[in-house]
Formats: sequence, structure tokens, C-alpha cells
Amino acid sequence: MSFNTFGRVFRFSTWGESHGPAIGAVVDGCPPGLPLSEADIQPFLDKRKPGTSKFTTQRREPDEVRILSGVFEGRTTGTPISLMIENTDQRSKDYSDVAKAYRPGHADYAYDAKYGFRDYRGGGRSSARETASRVAAGAVARLVLPEVDIFAYVSEIGGDAIDYARFDAAEIGNNPFFCPDREAAQRWEQLVDDARKDGSSLGAVVECVASGVPAGWGAPLYAKLDSELAAAMMSINAVKGVEIGDGFAAARLRGEENADPMRPGEDGPAFLANHAGGIAGGISTGQPVKLRVAFKPTSSILIPVETVTREGEASDIITKGRHDPCVGIRGVPVVEAMMALVLADQKLLHRAQCGSV
Repeated sequence: MSFNTFGRVFRFSTWGESHGPAIGAVVDGCPPGLPLSEADIQPFLDKRKPGTSKFTTQRREPDEVRILSGVFEGRTTGTPISLMIENTDQRSKDYSDVAKAYRPGHADYAYDAKYGFRDYRGGGRSSARETASRVAAGAVARLVLPEVDIFAYVSEIGGDAIDYARFDAAEIGNNPFFCPDREAAQRWEQLVDDARKDGSSLGAVVECVASGVPAGWGAPLYAKLDSELAAAMMSINAVKGVEIGDGFAAARLRGEENADPMRPGEDGPAFLANHAGGIAGGISTGQPVKLRVAFKPTSSILIPVETVTREGEASDIITKGRHDPCVGIRGVPVVEAMMALVLADQKLLHRAQCGSV
């Protein structure tokens, strides 16, 4: 079986390969009557598209989306919404060496072991190129969530973290790193550029916050909001870890330190802390939903790495072509998209079971 679909009520499937003619997504379960045009989707794709600075891959893709179905007279019809993004700047010849030997850290060997052959041109479905489809689908999901504000930012690159005392949300759009700390962004310019010039790469941590999520979304046990979010984030290529709320730091706290105390408020409890990241028992509490996502360093690098050929012979490999020195930077709009897709699905699930309760 093949699994290219995510979601329960609000569902999306992605299709296409990094070096194929196009990539895209089909969104199913979107409520009818919502205003939707390419202009509603394009700004999110523009945040993710390559070639926007020297700190990202220099592959030049306009990432212009076309809506092929599911919209009539500017509104969703309730039928599947098909979205297409053409690939216009592939250089498959850059991957001639990859066809013969596996890139350590990439999915080359795992794909070959599973399917018996693989699309070595940029990694096919394992390429981060696939995430453009998610961002397009996530833009549709945001239409279902007018009450929710979602924003993400990079909090760490190569082990160098922001100072939360200098956190300024207005700074996120003022630098190529989506960084809320101006001083950290200035440091990262040299850090990422040095890795790029060395032919290497760096990892990153992306944090995402969704405010305005009401209490009650999610379900106990097998459709927990946090487990759905974790699955969504882990499905992003290059992601190796997810934390909800305090995450692993909670394991180092005492019970009274980790609790989120409550006092009476105007519209229900007023929380005095948010260690749980806005989720308790798999259900949203009404606090901001917060998570952190760890992106590994890009596996395609120009530094020789020991590997084996498809025939099992020892070899060294360097990966030519145009690659992100830090894939986590362009991961910011992808994380936002996956947050929106999960929340839209959970909103519709809650409405289906509980109505206006």
C-alpha cells in the first residue's frame, strides 16, 4: 500500500516528484462556499520558494500555483480542490553520481530497499520540493480557521539559539531566517554562509504557535491533537524531532513546576502557565498551541562522505547541484501549513461529533 494522504475529514494528498513536470495536492473535505483564488495561496508559497537569498538553494522556481478544480465563481464547491505547481528549473544531470551510490543521511538506500529501484533525481518524493504542495494545501486549510492565528519562526540554527528576552515578532519578516531576534539573525548570516562555502549544511529548530484555538478540539487516545500534530510534523522531510509545549524539558521538572495553574476567568479558567503547549489529554485547552520541530542538516553536501554503491562496493560521494545549506529555514512555512491542516481537520471532527457544544 502507498500512503500519500493525510487527515480524516479535511484530507489532502500530495503528488509529483522533485524533477518531474509538476507537483501538487488534492484537498478533499473542504467546506463549500469559502472564497478561494490563486492569490489566497501564492503568498504562502512565496515564503517557501527557493532562490530568495544566498542562504537557500539557488534553484529558481516561481512556484506559481494553479487551481484546477473545486472552485466555481471564486468559491469552493465542496468537491476536491486540485492544486498544481509546475517544476521549471530541474537539473537532473547534477544527480548522475547519486544514481550509482547512496547519499548517507538521505532516503536513497531506504527507498531502494523498499521498492527495488528509486528516482535518484533530487530524491523524487523524498525531496523537500514536495513540501510546496503542503504549503498550498495549508493555505486552503487556513480558510477553515478564521479564528486562529498561526505563525512560526526559526529559534535555533547550528546550535546557536535566539535570546527570548529579545523576541520581537515584527522582526520575523525582516530577515531571511524568519528569526524574531535581530542579533541572532545577524550572527546566523555568517554561520550559514560559512557552512555554504564549506559545502556543508546546518540543522535548525522551528517553533510554531497557533493562538485562538478554542478549548475542545482533539479527542482522547487515538485522535489526540498533539499526536496528530506530531505525526504531521514528523512527516515533513528532514524533520527528526517534535516537542509539544515544554517537550523534553518537562521530564526535568517536578510536578508542581510542570502544572499549568488555573484561576477563575471571565470565559472559563485563566491559565497561569502553558507548559502543556495548549493541549491536555489530547484536547485543546484554549491556550496557544505551541510546538518545536527539529530539522536535520541537509544530507546533500559537497564534502566527501563514505558510502557504498548499489552493487555494495565501498565508495565516497559528494552531491553536486543546488541545495539548502539549512533546510530548516524554508521549513517555517511548511510547519505553519501542517499546523493549519491538522487544526482544520480537528475543527471539522469536533463539529461533526459535538456540534455547537
